[in-house]
Amino acid sequence: MTDPTASTASTASTASIESARQLTVAWRGLVLDRDADADVRDLPGIAVRWADCQFSFYNTITLTESGVGPDVLAQRLTQAGDIMRAKKHPGFLWLFEDLLDGEARTTLTAAAERAGLQYAFPGTGMAGDLLPVPDPVHPDLTFVRVRTEEHLRAYADLQSRAYGFPLEEGRDGLIGSAHWTSEMYAYLAMRGDVPVACAATVEAEGRLFVAFVATDPEWQRRGYGEAVTRKALYEGATATGLTRATLHATVAGAPVYPRIGFEPNTPIHFYNLAE
Repeated sequence: MTDPTASTASTASTASIESARQLTVAWRGLVLDRDADADVRDLPGIAVRWADCQFSFYNTITLTESGVGPDVLAQRLTQAGDIMRAKKHPGFLWLFEDLLDGEARTTLTAAAERAGLQYAFPGTGMAGDLLPVPDPVHPDLTFVRVRTEEHLRAYADLQSRAYGFPLEEGRDGLIGSAHWTSEMYAYLAMRGDVPVACAATVEAEGRLFVAFVATDPEWQRRGYGEAVTRKALYEGATATGLTRATLHATVAGAPVYPRIGFEPNTPIHFYNLAE
């Protein structure tokens, strides 16, 4: 007789592995585009993707093993904290909860504190075999693919305003990027001549990965973020023929993506260094 809880745990672990792997694959291209000498390493149980730039989302570490117990978790968190402290600019540890076993989950908070890490904010991994999607239409919007330095600046500034960064931090991540203007299906949602939202997709190991969705706080709750996400998915799927998409949602975005067809899988915990 099979144990149904074992099957559920296996499914959760598979989704978590996919979610963590998508981060490491997509971020490799982004970080190396930002700095060819960036710290991109795959260590035992830890993936480092660290551009060491002002845009903190480009400074990333994640744990990559599944079934992690409390002792290994404590070791990996300590190592991650040491790597982060050696860097010039701050960033985040992304921890995919379903990679941990039950005991490790109960010790996570204390282990993170001992490693000198503090909880920053939550997220949710999502995925779905949802492509293709229809080309979206929104009565307020037109869509422009990111191709120029002006577009990159507008995209970066939307990120900064949406997530509360100084403008120069977002610009430090995107301005001058060839990857963003060629490899990524990145779109601005325009209300007249004003950029109000943005979203991007990029191919990552047979999936279309959604990244850096943002809406200007002045224009939120009008469906602009969902519309431009659908546009990035439509254009990415049309160009690549891919049928599966993945993403990592913030709390603000989590209610939006199931309407497109994404299904939540693993909780994500973001940590930065304790002050």
